[in-house]
Amino acid sequence: MSKEQDFYKLEKDILSLKAEIEELENSEDPARADKITALRGRIEKEWAKITPRLTATQIVQIARHPQRPYALDYIAGLVEDFMEMHGDRRFADDPAIVAGLGFYKGKTTAFIGHQKGRTTRERIARNFGQPNPEGYRKALRVMKTAEKFGFPIVTLIDTPGAYPGIGAEERGQAEAIAHNLKEIATLRVPVVVVIIGEGGSGGALAVGVGDTVMMLENSFYSVISPEGCAAILWKDQSAVSRAAENMKIRAQDLLELGIIDKIIPEPPGGAHIDPESTFKAVDKHISQALKKLETKSVEELLEERYQKFRKMGVFKEK
Repeated sequence: MSKEQDFYKLEKDILSLKAEIEELENSEDPARADKITALRGRIEKEWAKITPRLTATQIVQIARHPQRPYALDYIAGLVEDFMEMHGDRRFADDPAIVAGLGFYKGKTTAFIGHQKGRTTRERIARNFGQPNPEGYRKALRVMKTAEKFGFPIVTLIDTPGAYPGIGAEERGQAEAIAHNLKEIATLRVPVVVVIIGEGGSGGALAVGVGDTVMMLENSFYSVISPEGCAAILWKDQSAVSRAAENMKIRAQDLLELGIIDKIIPEPPGGAHIDPESTFKAVDKHISQALKKLETKSVEELLEERYQKFRKMGVFKEK
């Protein structure tokens, strides 16, 4: 088994325990509650043994896990009456980006996120979560609508990166990303960003400018994928693990570097083992962030957002 598949080997026991829990949940066993509690305790113990051994490459694998919740799963779990908007009013709709308005905690809120798709058909339709320029323009259109009416904005990031196809380049991929960075930086409403899986390059950053930027514990955020980095710097795919470690893509590394503001804990085994617990954790952190941001004036929001991104990459030599 290749190193890229190591995590799947590590989680085997956890998945079998999860399967037992699901069986019990659908059974009529009168003692099922106690048995489920005991099984969850075993998952915690198993995860406690695995966690210290997780490599950066394995974190990437957890972030890309095919059963991990996607943006639409979070929206379904957290938002009422979500109304998706389509099209960028210039070229087309981009299914790789989901954008719209819904009620969050009783208030109209804009939710924008990357969507990869579950089945092969869905993945092809959504371009594996890799947006074209029209996707970023659609996202910005919804953000501008939210700003016009004073609605807060939440973005859910999960993409390998912006689509590098010829058509995307012809239609101004780089310009669309750059334009979003400039425009989002000046939005006069609170913006909360949550990296829920892959945070790949400009594809993530184009909707990643925010007042509060958070990451799920087993997600990653990087300027390029570990595979792309290994190909460019070492010209060798056997260097993927080395690239992942050196790129500082883990949530803890990014918190220490000041790139993100908070890490959202995941349940034992990762978000895909217990999506409901993950939704509750994300819900709690988004709600707290919005409450804090809503107390600030527009001038404070803009100045703090500017200072937050301005100081990134600044360092002192001893």
